[in-house]
Amino acid sequence: MCGICGRLSKDSKSVTEELLRRMCQTISYRGPDDDGIWITIKPEFGAVGLGHQRLSIIDLSDAGRQPITNEDKSLWLVFNGEIYNFLTLRKSLERNGHRFFSNTDSEVILHQYEQDGIGCVEKFNGMFAFGLWDDRKNRLILCRDRLGIKPVVYYWDGCNLIFASEIKAILTDPSVTREINWTALGLYLNASYIPAPWTIFKNIYKLKPGHYLVFENGHITIHQYWDINNSSDMPRSHLSFEEQKKHLFELLNESVKRRLISDVPLGAFLSGGTDSSIIVALMASHMLKPVKTFSIGYRDLPLYDETDYAKATARLYKTEHHEFKLSYKDIIEIVPGVLDSLDEPFSDSSVFPTFIVSKMTGQHVTVALAGDGADELFAGYRKYTGEYWYRYYSILPYFFRNNILQPLADWLPDSRDTFLNERFRRIKKFINGAGNSLTHRVQAWREIFPEELCQKILKPHILSKIQFKTFEENISYYLERYSGDPVNKMLYLDTKDSLPDDMLNKVDRMSMLNSLEVRVPFLDHELVEFAFQIGGDKKLYRGSRKYVLLETFKKLLPREIRIRPKWGFEVPISTWLRNELRFLIDDYLSDSIIKKQGIFNSEAIDDLVQKYLHNKTDTSWQLWNLIVFGHWYQRYFS
Repeated sequence: MCGICGRLSKDSKSVTEELLRRMCQTISYRGPDDDGIWITIKPEFGAVGLGHQRLSIIDLSDAGRQPITNEDKSLWLVFNGEIYNFLTLRKSLERNGHRFFSNTDSEVILHQYEQDGIGCVEKFNGMFAFGLWDDRKNRLILCRDRLGIKPVVYYWDGCNLIFASEIKAILTDPSVTREINWTALGLYLNASYIPAPWTIFKNIYKLKPGHYLVFENGHITIHQYWDINNSSDMPRSHLSFEEQKKHLFELLNESVKRRLISDVPLGAFLSGGTDSSIIVALMASHMLKPVKTFSIGYRDLPLYDETDYAKATARLYKTEHHEFKLSYKDIIEIVPGVLDSLDEPFSDSSVFPTFIVSKMTGQHVTVALAGDGADELFAGYRKYTGEYWYRYYSILPYFFRNNILQPLADWLPDSRDTFLNERFRRIKKFINGAGNSLTHRVQAWREIFPEELCQKILKPHILSKIQFKTFEENISYYLERYSGDPVNKMLYLDTKDSLPDDMLNKVDRMSMLNSLEVRVPFLDHELVEFAFQIGGDKKLYRGSRKYVLLETFKKLLPREIRIRPKWGFEVPISTWLRNELRFLIDDYLSDSIIKKQGIFNSEAIDDLVQKYLHNKTDTSWQLWNLIVFGHWYQRYFS
C-alpha cells in the first residue's frame, strides 16, 4: 500500500520538487519504505509532477520504485493498491510482445494501458487508486477502484489540478485556500461522515468509486466505468438456494486465496463476528502456517467485549492469536493523534479500536485480511431488520401508532449503558423513523442531527449557506437508481455511499497510519455482482440478518458465533464522555469555544450537553459529532 500525489499547472514554476516532497512527507506513513518524485516541463503545456510513498508488498527490490515508467518513457504512473490478477494479465501481455523490467503489479497497469487505453481498468481485479500521465497526449488519468477501497482526492480551480491519497497533502500547496464547504458540513452533521464527491473544503473533491477522471486540453471530465447492474431487466439469479450457496462459497474462497499473494508476512483481523471468522477459516484452509489473528476488547465493559468469540474461532483453527484489552486510558492516549490525522470531520467512534488493532497487527505483519463489506452485501445491520419489521408495523391502525406507540417511544430511555437500555433505544429509533417512504425511513434511521435540530444549533448566516436537502437527495438518488427489492435497494445505497466513505475510509486511514495494508475479500467485484443477484428475502429471512451468508458458511463457524447477535465495533462513547472523556466536552463545547467559532448557537449546544449530563436523554453521539468537528476546526482554522 502506498501514498500518491501530483500537480499539473500551466505555470511550470508552481510544480517544484520541494512542493512534491512536502506533499509526500505529509503522507509518508502510507509508504515508509521508499519515495520518488518525477517532474516534466513542456513549453506547450506547462508542468507535471508526480510523487509517491512506497509500502513494499510485491517485488521488494528497487525495480518496484515509483513513479514507474514504460520502455520509451511515454507513460508515468503512481499507484496505490493491489491488482490481484496481475500475473494472469502479465502473461497475456507478454504473449503480445510487452517487455517487463520488474515483478510488480504496477508495471502491468502501464502495459495494459498501452494495449487497451483507459478501458484497461475494467480488466483489473483489485483495490487501487492511481494517477497515470500520458506524455504523448498530454493527458492525466486519475482512477479509483470499483468499491472505493482506496481513496483519491483532487483540487480543481479551473486551471490547476492537484491530487493525492489524502486531503492534507493537497493543503501543503500554498495556492490552495482553506474554505469550508458548508453543504459538506450539513452532510457531516447528518451522517457523521462526508460522502463523495464532497469534502469539507471548497474546490477539493473525492473521486467516486468506480470512476475515473481525465484531464486533457485544459478540462477535466469524469466517467463511471463500473456499477452494480441495476437495470429493471437485469437477469436475476435463477439458481436454487443450494446452488446460490455453492457459488457464493466458491467466489469468497477464491477471493481469499488470491488475496494471500504477498512477499511480506500477513495475518487477519478477528473481531469475534461472523464475517472475520469466515475469512480466517478460509485463510486457514489455504495457508501452510498458522494464521496470525488479532483482536481487541474492553476491560470492565462486557457489553462491548467480543474477545471470547474471537478466541473460539482462534481455537478452532489453531491460529497464532494476539489479543489486546482496551481501557479508557488507552483511548485517552490515542484520541489526540487519531483526531489530528483526520483531514475532515469524521465521527465514527470505531476509528479508535480500528487504529489500535491496526497498530498491534502492524507490529507483526505488513498485510491483514478483514471482513469488511459483508454487512453491506448481505444485510448485517439493524436498520435492515427495521425495514423487515416495518411491513408489519405499517399495517397497525394509524391511531394506535400515532397515539399510543409514538408517545411510548418518546417516554422510553435511550441510553446505551446497559443491554436493556440499548434495546429500548433501538425500539425508540425504529418507531421515530417508521415513516411512509423508504427514503424517509432510511434517512431517519441513519441521521445523527435531523434537519430540525440543525436549524436550532447553527447560526442563521450559516444555515443560509447549507443545502439540507442534499442528504435526503443523496439517499433518494441511490434508492431510486436500483430497481430491486427494498432490502437490496438499501444495500445498494450503503455499498455506494456509507461503505466507501465511512467504513472503508476508516479502515484505510487507521491502517495506513500504522503502515499496514488491509485487504477485504468480501469486496471482490465478482462476488459483489453475484451478491446483488440474490434476493433480499434470502439475506433477511424472517428477521434474521445475513441468512444466506450464515447458511453458506455455518459449518466453518464455532457454535457460539453462529447463534450470537451482531453488536458492532463501537467505542462506549456514551459511558466515557460522562466520565473519563468528560474533558473533551469542556475542551471543545464550552461557551467561549463555540462563540469563537461563530458557527453554532452556544445556547443550543449547552442544552444538548445539559440533557446528556443530567440523564434526560442520550445526546452523546451528537456531542461526539460536535467534539470531532471542534477538534478539526481548531487544527485547520485556529
